[in-house]
Amino acid sequence: MSDRRRNILGQRGEDLAVQFLLNAGYHIIERNYRNYYGEIDIIAKEAKSFVFIEVKTRRNELFSHPCEAVTRKKQIKISKVAMAYLAENKLSEVAARFDVVAILLPDATPPKIDLIQNAFDLSDAF
Repeated sequence: MSDRRRNILGQRGEDLAVQFLLNAGYHIIERNYRNYYGEIDIIAKEAKSFVFIEVKTRRNELFSHPCEAVTRKKQIKISKVAMAYLAENKLSEVAARFDVVAILLPDATPPKIDLIQNAFDLSDAF
């Protein structure tokens, strides 16, 4: 798949994830937050927790389920970005967690969206 098609698929997946999360009661704070350590797709609040959300979109499960793309290396990177975000915004005392939204987006059928809450912990990442 070309980079352009991959970017379009990823953007469509993120748009679907945002709508799904809003319908589930999340309040979206930021999208595509970037800092020195990398990027987090979505930062949201749900109940009293800040939630750092990675979105993975695939057309099919030919190679793996989308959530399997959130490897240990990716978890460490997301964790570093999240810790820097919390420090930058003086939010070190708030509850935070990491969720993954896995989206299967086949051409001819409706998308399948899975929300994995508490997909990993900071302690899992390091």
